[in-house]
Amino acid sequence: MSADAGSTADQPLIRLADLMGPDAVEVGAAVGAYLQQTESEKHLQEHGSVLEPDVPLPDRYLLEVDDPAAAYAEHRVRVAQLGDRIVGVVVLSVHGGVAEIKRLWAEPEVRGRGVGSALLDAALRDAADLDAAQVRLSVWDWRDGPVRLYESRGFERVPSWDDRERLVCMVRAV
Repeated sequence: MSADAGSTADQPLIRLADLMGPDAVEVGAAVGAYLQQTESEKHLQEHGSVLEPDVPLPDRYLLEVDDPAAAYAEHRVRVAQLGDRIVGVVVLSVHGGVAEIKRLWAEPEVRGRGVGSALLDAALRDAADLDAAQVRLSVWDWRDGPVRLYESRGFERVPSWDDRERLVCMVRAV
């Protein structure tokens, strides 16, 4: 399906987000859910306790949630829509011929329906359209499903460009 093809009952519509209009609130909410899930999972990994749903977000993430238009002014943002509802988001930046997938999120209740795959594929097409030679991303090592998805699209693990423990860095050619 093309990046802007229509959705069906089972397949999402993947389209550019209108961050100056109606999508801003939903993109902020989707990114907020992604960041909250990540912080909760990090807490669980670090403390070995139950998943804490209300771990506060670090201040460095608040602009992405509160004002995605400002936070992502230099990025390409796509959303996945099922019916009237945004159920996923991908954020891509391109600098110096290298594209980076900064955020990729599908709501938990739609996982397994191709939303993440469709968003990833759209980001890879965008990277090619923006003349990137390489796409990179990072993912926590405990996220087995996303790691398998990235590997299925040709991403390979590389030495880390980030000093955070347990963060897996991956790249692929465009």
